[in-house]
Amino acid sequence: MSLIIVIWANPFLPLTHINRREMKDKKVTSILVLCIAITAAVATIMGIFSSEGSGSYPYTSIRGKTVWIYGKGIYRHMSAEVAPQGIAQDYVTLCLGIPLLLIALYLSRKGSLRGRLLLTGTLGYFLVTYLFYLVMGMYNIFFLGYVLLLSTSFFAFILCLLSFDVNALPISFKKLPVKITGGFLIFLACCIALLWLSIVVPPLLDRTIIPVQTEHYTTLIVQGLDLAILLPSAVVSGVLFLHKKAIGYLLAPVYYVFLSLLITALTAKVIAMAILGYGVIPVIFVIPTFNIITVICTLLIVKNVNNNNAY
Repeated sequence: MSLIIVIWANPFLPLTHINRREMKDKKVTSILVLCIAITAAVATIMGIFSSEGSGSYPYTSIRGKTVWIYGKGIYRHMSAEVAPQGIAQDYVTLCLGIPLLLIALYLSRKGSLRGRLLLTGTLGYFLVTYLFYLVMGMYNIFFLGYVLLLSTSFFAFILCLLSFDVNALPISFKKLPVKITGGFLIFLACCIALLWLSIVVPPLLDRTIIPVQTEHYTTLIVQGLDLAILLPSAVVSGVLFLHKKAIGYLLAPVYYVFLSLLITALTAKVIAMAILGYGVIPVIFVIPTFNIITVICTLLIVKNVNNNNAY
């Protein structure tokens, strides 16, 4: 795609100049990815191991509700229910997300189309993760770190997306179970949408307005961004994939890689809640099941990539 844009801008541009442009983009992406890996490692280690603070205490929110605050570490001003979920996701990011990001970068630089799809999807995970950390997390010492992570993830993700020749992607795949993978992507998005609506709609109907899950936060950040952007993106990607549109062969694989990491993090959050004694039935069974199916679908798609040159 970036090649097409360059040629359109100047059709008489020498091919060697185009190659230099793509090599420059590749170098910029690599620098951004390394910056993400280092900064995310610092962020996750701080999230997991910081422990300063006196511990949990009650707090009366602006809505007059009593909320228990976590009271320890970098997430000490988060609620006692949300902070452990952030720590659980930090483990997933540190132990799975960062290694996958570096492996995908290595494969991509070797000219692997499979590696570039993995890299783009993994960058999507970092983009969404630190978007949530920046806008939902209570202000802490690592605020500028979250700003840097969101910025670098965003630009690296865009550069990776623009690097694909979308029209050539359909022939870069072997036989794919398009109906199964595309259909499941739509089904999963609808299930999560219904879950979030089950939190938002009942208070509107009984006129209490504010869901208890809002706690002491300004609004339902995760549910809002999911319903507005991420879930519609999943549906659109699934529909385009089902109809075998060229752009669908980019969006669906990238979304599946992103989703595999994100639902793994969600599974870790559910397990953390179970360990702390919160009620997690039936999600303790539902979320891990969705996680397994998502990973299987991702592996099916990635396995069937004809490993053509990425650049």
